[in-house]
Amino acid sequence: MPHYRFPKPYADAVARLRVPSGFLLLTAFAWLSQPTGESLLGGIPISLCGLVLRAWAAGHLAKNQRLVDSGPYRHTRNPLYLGTLITAMGLAVAARSWWVGGIFAAVFVFVYLPVMELEEQHLRNLFPDYNRYADSVPLLVPRFPGIASEGRFSKTLYLRNQEYQALIGFLLGVGYLWWRSGRALGA
Repeated sequence: MPHYRFPKPYADAVARLRVPSGFLLLTAFAWLSQPTGESLLGGIPISLCGLVLRAWAAGHLAKNQRLVDSGPYRHTRNPLYLGTLITAMGLAVAARSWWVGGIFAAVFVFVYLPVMELEEQHLRNLFPDYNRYADSVPLLVPRFPGIASEGRFSKTLYLRNQEYQALIGFLLGVGYLWWRSGRALGA
């Protein structure tokens, strides 16, 4: 029986608040960012790595249809969340703000980790082999070389999972930072 760090009522509440917390993050990001050309050059490549990981994962994920153990799911049970974390780290570097990084980290710990636990409970109920999979693949930090698997990336799954929305949001965020860094240089 797995041990959960967060009480279920709390996890249920933050699951409902995940999208509204995104607006809080956006507001903090806009308000507290102090980007420079150098911070953009340092942070954008980090974020791109997170987006690539998310895209790779989305191209393997057939939600609630089958237990996915291919692609990045060979190395971590939560590549989408890991990709989100990496993308957020890169944006915090690009924003050149410890506050933004701290807020992103707090939201990850107090919102995303409980949601990950809820999703694990759901997957354990849905797929009888999930316990075996969870025993072989770490929750978040990848293990290499990973488990053996046969699945391939599917552009159809990538599009069905609407992962392109993360890229659009990233481009908007980078555009804002670029605009803000130009204003800071001109001030």
